Amino acid sequence: MLRRLHAIQPESFAFTPANLAWAEGQITKYPEGRQASAVIPLLWRAQEQEGWVSQPAIEHVANMLGMAEIRVLEVASFYFMFQLQPVGAIAHVQVCGTTTCMICGAEDLIGICREVIAPNPHEISADGNFSWEEVECLGACANAPMAQIGKDYYEDLTADSFRKILAGFARGDVPKPGSQNGRFSCEPLGGLTTLKDFTGEEFNGSVGIAVALGDTVKRIQGDEVPVLTRPKPKPKAKAKPEKAAVKKPAEPVVATADADKPVLLSKPRDGGADDLKKISGVGPKLEKELNGAGVFHFDQIANWSAKEIAWADENLVSFKGRITRDEWVKQAKELMK
Repeated sequence: MLRRLHAIQPESFAFTPANLAWAEGQITKYPEGRQASAVIPLLWRAQEQEGWVSQPAIEHVANMLGMAEIRVLEVASFYFMFQLQPVGAIAHVQVCGTTTCMICGAEDLIGICREVIAPNPHEISADGNFSWEEVECLGACANAPMAQIGKDYYEDLTADSFRKILAGFARGDVPKPGSQNGRFSCEPLGGLTTLKDFTGEEFNGSVGIAVALGDTVKRIQGDEVPVLTRPKPKPKAKAKPEKAAVKKPAEPVVATADADKPVLLSKPRDGGADDLKKISGVGPKLEKELNGAGVFHFDQIANWSAKEIAWADENLVSFKGRITRDEWVKQAKELMK
């Protein structure tokens, strides 16, 4: 398959402050002159932050590692785990189409992707929230058919359970990853034939951590608190598995009047305007628009309330939802420090 950079590219890329610190830490793992060895971790973190690997991200990583841009492009275009085109704002769905999954019903899952998301792979849904592709074996053959959504595997899928998972993501829920038919990990479909007194954890290791984090499709900003311990094991015979906690979508905040307008300035304060491009998601064009509207400083954005964000969404930015998605207020507070 020919893999090329997408025709439409963002104006710029920058790691969030926390992700930048993480990336610089990765570089220190390698001796002087061998910084290029960190190229895959840095590209992967760029994708975890933005959802895909853009040309500005490739150039940024190349600059950090002292590599020729073409060398970083070679890595990004060789490995299929790197998305070279925009993906859905909520989730990118990867359906395994290799032999075992195909025999067990992967074609039905692909059909649902075509119906519910978009007719073609790598095409973003009409609402901008989802995209999909068929991939090679993801190594969960015993639990076929399966799909990777975000960071996690969803296994033992049926057409009905797959539809429900996609609907859950669309509502803002985080469906429990792992097997969808109730079995633990990849134990036999007919039930255990040995080790019947096993009283292990409620979920297997990876699913347990995923449930505790509850962030299957959340973009990585680098300042997340790691979960170092899994949920306490529960004997299966004594307690029913608890339902995975889901995130309920918050009630939308609507700015109803100019009273909700944030503080805007006619010109920057003494000392000049802050470099708003340091906020991930703000490029030169958007910075110019914000300055033209009266936003020049990090502290202006850092103090926005929910209603002021809603007003700014309607009046200051062309991509509604970007302020919340990219956590401008949080980034601005960090930059003020």
